Amino acid sequence: MPDIVVMFFILGVVAGVVRSDLSIPKAAYDILSLLLMLTIGLKGGMALHGSLNIALLIELAGVTLLGILIPLIIFPVVRYLVRLSLADSASLAAHYGSVSAGTFAVALAYTEAHSLITGGQVTLYLVLLELPAIMLGILLYRRFSQAGSATSMSSLWHETLTNRGVILLVGGVLIGWLYGPNAGESVTSLYTNAFQGILALFLLEMGLVAAETLRSLRWGHSRLIIFALAAPVALSCLGLMMAYWLGLPAGSAVILASLTASASYIAAPVAIRAAIPDANIGLAMLASLGLTFPFNVLIGIPLYHQLWEWMAGF
Repeated sequence: MPDIVVMFFILGVVAGVVRSDLSIPKAAYDILSLLLMLTIGLKGGMALHGSLNIALLIELAGVTLLGILIPLIIFPVVRYLVRLSLADSASLAAHYGSVSAGTFAVALAYTEAHSLITGGQVTLYLVLLELPAIMLGILLYRRFSQAGSATSMSSLWHETLTNRGVILLVGGVLIGWLYGPNAGESVTSLYTNAFQGILALFLLEMGLVAAETLRSLRWGHSRLIIFALAAPVALSCLGLMMAYWLGLPAGSAVILASLTASASYIAAPVAIRAAIPDANIGLAMLASLGLTFPFNVLIGIPLYHQLWEWMAGF
């Protein structure tokens, strides 16, 4: 049986499929997403308290390398196998090179439910995988496009580094790292103890949105459908191999695999819409939120755990 938080996602999908009048007000969703980002950052920062060392820097460098390699792999695949336009290929390279905070939250809840050892630095994986992929997707488009874009790289860096998700994640990590699990307990416990409840409501909304996105699915999207369902498994293997090489514990390995298997549906669409106006953002959302996100939440994360156990057995 799936974890209980996953059942809320299924409930949202079912409600969307039967066209229920169930909805989460936008203001409530914004609050949930802000609380989720802040809580993830705090949990990671508190786990990092007093544990910075050279091995950690090597680990983070390996994760950053994945953030650079994945969009470079995705771009030719969607350009020549899925046969998308240059703009859409660069867009999907950015979306699939980047990561899903929702998938991360579900993977974190999964590792906690299964008592898997997880390092606090996994929160930093979110930022390190997200930023390079978005910028590389834009650079790939500019490299092969004659039109280019009027948006300056400095403004793109500013927008990417200062979006609310990055600010809350990094800020939460710093606060949690500075105060640890005890000194700031009067404030941090309010968020960390409510993590599962916040995540459940967030996934309920994601289920509703995924069902709505899937309504635009057509037979002409067959190549995209195959890509969106096959890419998570293939990309998770890159995360698992990096985790194996770095000697990560089981929980960290599952989270890294889940992140490399995920695709962004929040940060990347905003950046790509501004930098690559010719890209069909709806197509990227259909693949990332309509197909890849449900696959990871319902099937992928337990599958990556099993793959890790198989690899660790050698």
